[in-house]
Parts: sequence; structure tokens; C-alpha cells
Amino acid sequence: MTTSQEELLPDTRRALLHRIALAQAEGRAPSLVAAVVRDGRAVWHGARTSVDGHAPDENVQYRIGSITKTFTAVLVLRLRDEGVLDLGDPLEKHLPGTGAGEATIADLLAHTSGLAAESPAPWWERTPGTLRPELADVLGKQPFVHPIGRRFHYSNPGYTTLGALVEKLRGAAWEDVLRREVLEPLGLNRTSAQPQAPHAGGWAVHPWADVMLPEPTEDLGRMAPAGQLWSTTGDLARFAVFLAKGDDRVLSAETVREMRTPAAAVEAADVASGYAYCLGMEMSHRDGRTLVGHSGSLPGFLACLRLSEEDDVAAVVLANCTSGPLLAEVAADLVSIVAEAEPRIPEAWRPVAEVDAPALELAGQWFWGTHAFALRLTAGEGVSLGPLSGNGRRSRFRSNRDGTWTGLEGYYAGELLQAVRRPDGTVDHLDLGSFVFTRQPYDETASVPGGVDPEGWRGIR
Repeated sequence: MTTSQEELLPDTRRALLHRIALAQAEGRAPSLVAAVVRDGRAVWHGARTSVDGHAPDENVQYRIGSITKTFTAVLVLRLRDEGVLDLGDPLEKHLPGTGAGEATIADLLAHTSGLAAESPAPWWERTPGTLRPELADVLGKQPFVHPIGRRFHYSNPGYTTLGALVEKLRGAAWEDVLRREVLEPLGLNRTSAQPQAPHAGGWAVHPWADVMLPEPTEDLGRMAPAGQLWSTTGDLARFAVFLAKGDDRVLSAETVREMRTPAAAVEAADVASGYAYCLGMEMSHRDGRTLVGHSGSLPGFLACLRLSEEDDVAAVVLANCTSGPLLAEVAADLVSIVAEAEPRIPEAWRPVAEVDAPALELAGQWFWGTHAFALRLTAGEGVSLGPLSGNGRRSRFRSNRDGTWTGLEGYYAGELLQAVRRPDGTVDHLDLGSFVFTRQPYDETASVPGGVDPEGWRGIR
């Protein structure tokens, strides 16, 4: 028997509506729209507005600000996956003459390039992009404010530079490359660099009075890869599915998992708050839940996308005001409401499709010194190694097809796991990055570095 998860329960839908209604009212937003994704599809859309009888739906465009950076990162990682570039390459190798060429592509993606947070005055978000026609105008005469690679420092010019890199290597405008390589394959037909009706207008709400002022809507020009896009909750819901699961027409599941992995050293305050930056995505921790995605803002608009991989739930929230509702908190709450009211029903257990005989021989208990570990062979996961109890170093491993495995995460990411055999073919021990794992604690029959005391285990004499 299977259980359908397509529809949310009435109490869950009401809780979601209550949360966005509270956000719109207390945040004094002209309008606020939201969507929730579960099991790879949008399962709820909601809207609140100050205009009677005219609530926006999932097809109304809002400006999404820096969520644009995630789209730009996807384009860069496509180039990496095609072998056109390496993330460790200095920018100068592919885009010479910028004055910022010592920074690597990975530094630019993770905001560790040392570049300034903003372009030189005037305020780029409220002025035409024609004032900054060239990349040199965006970077300025002194582009660096920190040493390269030393610290996380959010940089809009950094992502502008990545957009210029995409244009150079693809031989086409950033907007055209994005539409051809990402938007069209994923069916994001309501995402565009310029507003397309129906779209919301951007407003500034007076902090001390219930009055509003229209915000200018500028074409950001060269700065577009950092924050130009307009989108809808419907399109961003589909984009959230892609960021969780990948799509081989755009990026593999393995590459989007890499995008969701922290890549930047964080400040002490960020450590305390549970914030980290990945490759074009943000990570935060809230109420024991890990959320990834991105926030965005431009004058007149706020945006946020958050997803919980463990719960398979994502939320998108958009508003048309310069400040007001804290959309990161709203999105996190929407995820929590669904995840806690209707916990994810796990997939039915199934045995592996094909037995990996060498891995099966190694399954079971192993000891690193006196620490007990278990090596498991799991359907869909491959080989994993972790402590039998409590916290400790653990990782999944990818088979290299030669009897060895490479770590995928944590302390053992990139490290080689292999079985060391005796002349008769039996397993002596496991070697993991030179660490020895034996079937018994300090097994005297195994090749333990430093040897094992010949008198064996003993009590107090």
C-alpha cells in the first residue's frame, strides 16, 4: 500500500496562510506571495495583498535580486563540468586584464575573492547600468578590500565578473546563455532579465507612516549577473526542485550537491548564527534544520528561497517592498510548518539491485584503534563508514571500480579507502588515508603500525 503526499492537510494549509498573512500585515508589505514544494512539486501557493480582490498568483513576476547569483553559479559550474575551466583557475587565465585576475573562480563563487561588496558610487541598485558600461567601471580602481582567499566577504562585483566570464567563454550575452542553458531546459518560462506582464511594482513603505513611495526599476547592465532577474513563485518552486535533485540537462545531482556544500571560511558571528556560503548558495541552521538557498533584495523588492534536503521541502517567498517582512524567517517557518505537521514518509526499503561482492566482504564492524566503526553497504548510498554510536568521523564513499573507494564528505572527503590483503587473499585491514581499521581492536594478527604488545590486553596488576 502506498500513501499519497500530493495534497497538504487542511490544518497545514491554514498554518501556511496564517504565517504569510502575519508576515504581510506586520511587515507592512504591499503584497507577499509564497509557494511550498514537497516531493519534487509545488503543493501550495499563497498570497496576501493590500489591494482588495486582486491577490497575485504564482505567475506574477517579482524582482528576485541576489537569487540571480545562484543562476549565474549554475552557468559557471556547467563550464566546469564540460572541462572548459577548473574552479581553481585564476580568473586571469580565462578573462585577462580585469585587475582582479589573481582571484580564482572558486573564490568568486564563494565570495572569498577579497573584492569589494559594491561597485564604486553612485549606488548601483538605484542608477542606470549605462553608468557602468565596462567591467572596469564595476570593479573600480581599487577592487580589493581583503587578501584573496582569506575571508568571506560578500561581493556583487565578484558575480558581475563571473557573468563576464560566462560571456567570454560562451561568446554570447549572459542573458542569452542563461535562457538557452538553464531557463528553457527547466521550463522557467516566467523568469527573465526584464519584467514581463503581469509583474508587481516595487514600493518603499515609510517606516513611521502607512504611506508608500514607488521605487525606480533600473536595468543593472553589467551588474545583471549579480541581481537582475525577475521571476515568480511558480518558476522558483521548479528551480528549488532542480537545486535539490539536479537535472542532467543542466547540472547533475552530484554537482548541485557540491553547490550546497559550504565553500567559504566564515566569520565568528556567522559560526555562532549557523550561516555559511557555498557555491552560489547560502546555508543556514534553524531549529535543528539545515536550509540552503539564497535571499535577494533590490529597491522595491525582497525575495527568499530555502530548501531542506532532509525533509524534501522547500519554500519561496516574494514581496514588493524595500524593507519590512523578514523573508528568510518566513521561508524557514513555511518549511518547518510542513516538515513538522506532515513529516516526510520515507521510501520503501528495497535491497540493492546488484551485489558488490568486494564491498559485501568488508561490511560489518571495524576498529580504528579502540573506536568501533561500521562499514555498511546501502541501496542508493553505496559504501558508508561511521561510528557505531555517538558522533565522530563518517562519510559515504564512491566506488572507483578497482576495489577502492573515495570519500565524499566530511573529514574523509577525497580520501582513499582500500582493503589491504595478505598473500593468501584474506583482508588484513582497511587503509583510509593511512589510518588502519582492523576487525578487532589492535588486532595482533593484522599489520598495525607500531605493532601490538605481545602480552596482549591486561588488567591492573
